Amino acid sequence: MRSEQERLLDILEAIERIEKYTRRGKAVFLTDELIQNWVVNHIAVIGEACRALPNEFQARYAGIPWADIIAMRNILVHHFLELTKTQYGRSWKTISPN
Repeated sequence: MRSEQERLLDILEAIERIEKYTRRGKAVFLTDELIQNWVVNHIAVIGEACRALPNEFQARYAGIPWADIIAMRNILVHHFLELTKTQYGRSWKTISPN
């Protein structure tokens, strides 16, 4: 079983990778299938790591929208084959305020 610290490092690493491959902006993201899949995978990694954090840990950081993060992971994992440009647009909103 992975520790809280390992899960948090998974989250940070996934964020760094998402940032690395989305620097070219939304237009590139929406047209590049490899980047879309890369980002979706790492959003799912973040959600899975959050889901595995103990409830006590999540309660200590109640300002973080744990349920929303985990819900995004569930959508991406369970409905991956159904993703459309609309859902990729929602993924973009997850990773960028623009």
